Amino acid sequence: MLVIRTVCGNGIGSSLMAASNVKKICDELGVKADIASVDFANAVGEKADLYITIKELATQFPAHCNVAIIRSYVHKVKIAEDITEAIKKIAGI
Repeated sequence: MLVIRTVCGNGIGSSLMAASNVKKICDELGVKADIASVDFANAVGEKADLYITIKELATQFPAHCNVAIIRSYVHKVKIAEDITEAIKKIAGI
């Protein structure tokens, strides 16, 4: 099971909406994942396989973190375009 964290500044608004869409995308891909939203300050402590966030926050993650950049927290089609390849790679499909 993959561990995926959606990340925004506070971890309660934007990233929560993104988490819902990421769950749908993973379900469509047949990938089992533990998906949750988290604030940026606590994100790295979550030790996820993949962090999903916007460009402005992605550049602040340590180099060892696997980060997928999304253009929108709410637009499912754009999120799918931005993360599908990363999820497939990590899941080995």
